[in-house]
Order: sequence, then structure tokens, then C-alpha cells
Amino acid sequence: MTNGVTIGQAAAFAGVTIKTVRHYHKLGLVEEPERDISGYRRYGSVELLRLVQVRTLAAAGVPLAEIGPILQADTTPFASALADVERHLTERIEELIARRDTLRRLADGDRALLGDRAVALLERMRGLGLPADDVATAREGWVLAKALVPEGFDDYLTHVEHALDDPRFVALNKRVAEAAAWEPDDPRIAELATALADHYIANPTLLKIVTSFQASTEAATRYTLIRRYGVDQAPALARLAQLGEAELRSAGIDLPDQSLTD
Repeated sequence: MTNGVTIGQAAAFAGVTIKTVRHYHKLGLVEEPERDISGYRRYGSVELLRLVQVRTLAAAGVPLAEIGPILQADTTPFASALADVERHLTERIEELIARRDTLRRLADGDRALLGDRAVALLERMRGLGLPADDVATAREGWVLAKALVPEGFDDYLTHVEHALDDPRFVALNKRVAEAAAWEPDDPRIAELATALADHYIANPTLLKIVTSFQASTEAATRYTLIRRYGVDQAPALARLAQLGEAELRSAGIDLPDQSLTD
């Protein structure tokens, strides 16, 4: 580049404005070239490289007051200074990513309240054909469970995952959803309660869905609050839960006493 370029061309090359180039000159960050015989200042490769270096450091968040000493440093201090800039940039990127993820969670209320794993399970329940109202009730109960017994929530979700792998259990829960519309004295409620209890007893792992919260501090009270959520509005489901739990207790299954919150 024998003759060099004008200040406007240099600014465009570096991706800044002419005003910015002149500001760099004023601060002594980029040496202002001499005028040529036609009266124009011409920027050669040395000035262009310096201009790009200053612009790059400034864009990376380095204060203008610190750029001069960085560029004037020997090789080792310069490399160290660039490493510090890179570290600050990395921290800033991580902070921005965390903020972005928080905004995304806030935009999705379920993820903010329950987390990705629980949301995936709710979606799986819908995919298995469980009624929308049933899934909604589960969601509300889970929100309450996570608030009341946060230390046991992840383990509880593991038990739910295993339960959803059991076709018979899923089918019984679809039947439970249907029972919400029955009268409390419908004989089918007792039959369904027995079927549920028998399946729990035959598959002890499933019982952890019922018993997993009772190992926590004050868990009996918390468990009852969680268990009763969603059945208070459906008398048939309240009776179903009462009969089913009575059969489980008769079989020696230790469940918290609901009278603690009655």
C-alpha cells in the first residue's frame, strides 16, 4: 500500500466512524499520519494495523485508557493482557447466557416452577393419552410438592418415570381420571381402589410414588397436603383415595395419617 488510504477509507476498513478514528488520534492510541503533497493524511499498513488493534480491544470491553499500555507492552505482558481480556469476555458471555436462560425459563412458566425434567414428564403424560385435566392436576400437585418437599422432588420424579413405563399403571390412571365424574357411592370406585391397591402391592417400586415424601421432616403433614390437592374438588376421587389407602394400610403399607391435617 504505497500511497495509503484516506481517513474515511481507513475508518471503513476498521469498521469504525471517522469521528472514532479522530478520537483515537486525540487519545494517542493511533498515530496520526503526516499529510501527503496533496494535503491528505494517508494511512498505511502500520496505521491500519494499529487502528484495527485498538478497535478490537475496545469492542472487547477494554477501557480506552488501558489500551495504550497494552499495545506498548512487550510480547509477554501483551499476551498476558490479552489473556485477561479473554477471561473477562468469557465471564461476560457466561453471564449473558445465564441471563438468557433465565428469561427463557420465565417465558415458560412450567420450566421456571418445575424444571426441564418435570416438564418433559408432563409432556410424556400427554403423549400417553392421559386426560389434559389429569395432567394439569398433576402439574399443580408437583408445584406444591416441590415447594413443600424440595429435597425429595427429584427422587419423586424418578419414581414417576418408572411408573410411566408401566402400561397397566398408566391404564389404571386413565380409569382414575374417568372416576372423577362418578358419584362417590358408585360401586366402581371400590373396584378401582382394589385394582390400584393390588397393582401397587404387586409392584413395590410403584409404592414409592405414594410413600416417597414421608421420609422427610414433617413429611406426613406435607404428604397429606400434596395428596389431597386435586381430590378436594372431586368427591369421587377423595373416596377412591380413602379406599385405596385403607387397602394399602391393611396390607401393611405404612402411609402418613391424613388426620394430621384434617
